[in-house]
Amino acid sequence: VDVYQAWCGPCKPVVNLFQKIKNEVGSNLLHFAVAEVDSIDALEKYRGQCEPVFLFYTGGELVAVVRGADAPLLQKAILKQL
Repeated sequence: VDVYQAWCGPCKPVVNLFQKIKNEVGSNLLHFAVAEVDSIDALEKYRGQCEPVFLFYTGGELVAVVRGADAPLLQKAILKQL
């Protein structure tokens, strides 16, 4: 989940990274979503941050958090969770 604030918007370059990885691994296990923190109370702790935050869930449980749009780190986290 790409967690963003309305004033900076979702991290668009990461969408391309997720699509590339999904095409490479051909997995139906990988899903990408965006969530605007100001409209979701459960994400309140991510408000006021100037860097993107990516939350990784498996079976409905938070399993990893990556801060910043670091493509190699995101790719590593995605592949580890898959």
